[in-house]
Amino acid sequence: MLGWFGWGGDHKTYSPGELRDLMREHKKSVVLVDVREQNEWVGGHIPGAVHAPLSRFAAAVADIPKDKKLVFYCATGMRSRTAISYANKLGLQADGHLGGGISEWRRHDFPVKR
Repeated sequence: MLGWFGWGGDHKTYSPGELRDLMREHKKSVVLVDVREQNEWVGGHIPGAVHAPLSRFAAAVADIPKDKKLVFYCATGMRSRTAISYANKLGLQADGHLGGGISEWRRHDFPVKR
């Protein structure tokens, strides 16, 4: 599938409900990665997510296991698509991203940790 930024690759766009279910069912094999900046992260993030800002992505994901599938999210879904491309280049297993980002997650009244 060809992404918005011209990069190819197979990835899934998760709805908030699908992501919530994925994290419940596959907690040990999936890592949820927030690629927003620090000021966005402290304003609220999805419980269980790790923080890897896109602006310093390569350094931030260095500690994430390469044997886990990664699902990314940002504010609206644009930066998370870019993160998929970066992750693939770093040899990580990018599974997909949260469509609409945390904005859509919040719209569904799903939990946010501060």
